[in-house]
Amino acid sequence: MPRITKVYTRTGDDGTTGLGTGRRVPKDSPRIEGYGTVDELNSYIGAAIATGIDTGLHADLARIQNELFHLGSDLCIPEEDKARLKVPQIEQRHVDALEQLMDRLSAELTPLENFILPGGSPGAAHLHIARTVCRRAERLVIALSRKEAVGPFAVKYLNRLSDALFVMARYENKAKGVPDITWDSRA
Repeated sequence: MPRITKVYTRTGDDGTTGLGTGRRVPKDSPRIEGYGTVDELNSYIGAAIATGIDTGLHADLARIQNELFHLGSDLCIPEEDKARLKVPQIEQRHVDALEQLMDRLSAELTPLENFILPGGSPGAAHLHIARTVCRRAERLVIALSRKEAVGPFAVKYLNRLSDALFVMARYENKAKGVPDITWDSRA
């Protein structure tokens, strides 16, 4: 566990930041954009929890927040350094857990008959925002993977997580007795 005694270091004043290896890179590098967006996603999930989300989702979202720290760790250490630096990483078991979560929640939902618009209850609205931030994180990590290797489950995890956030938003609306808002294609 890192021990943080001082929040500011002044080392980023030159526009760089340190990776988990200590190597300095520009703050707008693709790797930093990727795991910075994962951090933003984690914050939106925290905001969703703070709305008083249904207790049936709270433990899953707390677990996902922890897994997003794993993903941040996975992304802040280049692949070539992971053999010597043992860091938490996203694994197949994390992807499997998201699929199991979606299966469990979907069993309680009616099948979709139309596209739905983001919104409904406050918790669901926040989960929809988290879903779109997750999709952006996924796009950024894919772009990074075209330049540098990333963990083998990073993209897969983000892809599943965005789907899971959609299902959780629908579940939250159902739990709060708020109907999903359907898209009116003739509006």
